[in-house]
Amino acid sequence: MNPISPLPSPSSSSSSSSPQTPIWVYSYIKLRFFNRIRRFLRSKTPKKPYVSPKESITPPSNEVMQVADAGWDSNCGIGGGADISAAALRMTVKKLHFGSWEEKEIAAKMIEKMSKEDVKVKKLMVELRVVPALVSMVASDAVGRPEVAVKALLELAKGSFENKALMVEAGILHKLPRNIQAMDESAKHDFARLLLSLSSLINSHFTTALQTNESGIPFLVEILDSTSNFETQKCCLETVYNISTVLENVGPLVSNGVVHTLLKMSSSKGLSDRALAALGNLVVTSQGKKEMESSPLVPDSLIEIMTWEDKPKSIELSAYILMMLAHQSSEQREKMAKSGIVAVLLEVALLGSPLAQKRALKLLQWFKNEKQAKMDPHSGPQTGRIVIGSPVNQREVREGRKMMKNLVKQSLYKNMELITGRASAGDPAKLKNLVISTSSKSLPF
Repeated sequence: MNPISPLPSPSSSSSSSSPQTPIWVYSYIKLRFFNRIRRFLRSKTPKKPYVSPKESITPPSNEVMQVADAGWDSNCGIGGGADISAAALRMTVKKLHFGSWEEKEIAAKMIEKMSKEDVKVKKLMVELRVVPALVSMVASDAVGRPEVAVKALLELAKGSFENKALMVEAGILHKLPRNIQAMDESAKHDFARLLLSLSSLINSHFTTALQTNESGIPFLVEILDSTSNFETQKCCLETVYNISTVLENVGPLVSNGVVHTLLKMSSSKGLSDRALAALGNLVVTSQGKKEMESSPLVPDSLIEIMTWEDKPKSIELSAYILMMLAHQSSEQREKMAKSGIVAVLLEVALLGSPLAQKRALKLLQWFKNEKQAKMDPHSGPQTGRIVIGSPVNQREVREGRKMMKNLVKQSLYKNMELITGRASAGDPAKLKNLVISTSSKSLPF
């Protein structure tokens, strides 16, 4: 057997009689070889699902789809720490817009969770119109649906002025539930938090919506009257304060009985600062002042607040409201005098904060002499000013001064006993200074 002869080398082939093979032939062969390898590798990878050209968002990957499916199956829980993609959000939004009511509730929970975990999701909500869909769920009478939607709206409203404005423009104030008595404390608290968050738009969208709405303020006041939860009451009072800062909202607030509610809430030391601050905004208007003057709680409740030693802010606010009520109203001053306001004002003028002392002294000036002609115009101008030149009027002035001096002296003796007893437990030097500073010479009259 003859041995196999080796293949000719390129050098030998070039020297043979056959023509030389061009270099481009070798390049072509290599290119075809790599193309076949590439097609072979592609055939081994799983095919991607078909995506319609109308889709504006890239299709979800297998990992994201598994995360989303797990979320729907496990009551909206997202596990594994996987990132929430736009595709998963889009699938949730589809359920919110076109799914059944059960799917809408699950989608709302998913949106709430996604908003907590990723701030960027809130920006996508504007384009995907999630806010109007959630607002429409608030108007549903089904049990549980409004509460789920409100929780999602609360998360979307955090730190996003645009989302808050969208909620108001979508008519959230017109779609509040009417049957508040059927709501539990948790649902009332969520609604109170949402209204408080929206009230930050008081100078723009929120004010306009309130003026064209007949259920927003009554809904808020009814929650405030019906709830016993302290945090819910605080949220409602802060919302009422924000609303009361706009003059156009005073009328609807007064007509819905908010003055009486605020006066009741002011008797609670934990809520007094917020309630009195809102009353301070209302008392500067004729409607608010008239409503307070007709309330049976005025002025006794406000005078009682001025005796709270541990609530200096409440004392200042109460003194301010009493000043506004006593201004140009002899009837209110008479009611206050019968309620023992002079003794309380003396104590505040001696022991209160600088602002409270200033307001108490101003009130004491008004009570000093109802017919004094030298009272400044800004210090509560009185009706029926006296004429100094008349002998009869001079005698009335002297009698009035003598009567007021005796009244002040009696009140001072009683209050000095109380003040001395309080200060005796402290530094004797402080007591000495207090007695000197509270002598009759230091009084404004």
